[in-house]
Amino acid sequence: MVCYVNDSPQPVPPAGTLLQVLAALALAETRGIAVALNDHVVPRGAWPDQPIQAHDRITVIRATQGG
Repeated sequence: MVCYVNDSPQPVPPAGTLLQVLAALALAETRGIAVALNDHVVPRGAWPDQPIQAHDRITVIRATQGG
């Protein structure tokens, strides 16, 4: 099954979760990121229980410093 992370196709195991996808991308432990699934922000505490379906769109945003 495939989902899209920041518009890039990523393979996802069937019955996968948002946390599994982020862990596969080495982002699960990253501080300062926000994640949206199909344009809805998912709180960090919900990542382990958030199921991923084929063709879901995941957007990962990293906070940066500066102005």
